[in-house]
Amino acid sequence: MDSQIRLAAFTWLKDQIRIHGEVLPWSLLIKGFDFNGDQVHLVGAKGIWKPKMMQLPLSIITKFEGPYEDSFNKEGLLTYSYRGTAADIHHPDNAGLREVMHQAIPLIYFSGVAKGRYFVSFPVYIIHEDPSRLLFTVQVDQMRTVESSESWEETDETRFRRAYATTSAKVRLHQQFFRERVLTAYHHQCTLCRLRHPELLDAAHIIGDSEEMGDPIVQNGLSLCKIHHAAFDQNIIGITPDYQINIRTDILAEIDGPMLKHGIQELNNQKIILPIKKINWPDQGRLELRYQRFKDVG
Repeated sequence: MDSQIRLAAFTWLKDQIRIHGEVLPWSLLIKGFDFNGDQVHLVGAKGIWKPKMMQLPLSIITKFEGPYEDSFNKEGLLTYSYRGTAADIHHPDNAGLREVMHQAIPLIYFSGVAKGRYFVSFPVYIIHEDPSRLLFTVQVDQMRTVESSESWEETDETRFRRAYATTSAKVRLHQQFFRERVLTAYHHQCTLCRLRHPELLDAAHIIGDSEEMGDPIVQNGLSLCKIHHAAFDQNIIGITPDYQINIRTDILAEIDGPMLKHGIQELNNQKIILPIKKINWPDQGRLELRYQRFKDVG
């Protein structure tokens, strides 16, 4: 029964991610899905979560600004804190994670990236326990290993595959942290056109994340719809250090359809929509550097 519910949970999550993206709301996770007439909740009040009809845990969760210091260690692996203190080493929740580690049973990991919103990783495995530090070590794997009922063995191929999957999950998690913070600061609307559909919004970097000053902070971000993000990246749209929108001269001279006219050209010389909190306004120094590139192109 546990295996059937676990596989059903993975399948349900894949469907939700296709619809909503890799960050899912708490309200969706707490509601869960129907399994043979029973409602399976994917999260609950505890960080180590076991639905009532299961024998072993289904998921682990790190809450946004929660009490535990769950993080990636210097080896790039996720560390997950025990429930409670040293006195709780044999608590049923900790014992449950210990058992899934011994049986190499896959879990779901939810990491809070904003209030009530969680980045999803699965399957993940508990691969090590450090009782002296009250920590479990967690690694991400590929879904095909579960779908094919592949037996787990500690081989070079397994280690490389999981290291790659864990690194990829870490990168995507950090990207989602940045996206959620930027979109929240801009009240989930495009700073140029006010479009409010989150699935059509991106957190655009002013200075690229691979560059100096490309820090993943709100002040280096803009909430842009996908069309305006692409136009900003291609230097069709520039934003001055005093938050004025400028459209490249050759684009202003073009005659095309209504999207170009109303969606881009009419933005010329308007001001961007700034976050309510001034601390979240785009950094003017970064905008100046970026605007110089726009001028160099135009």
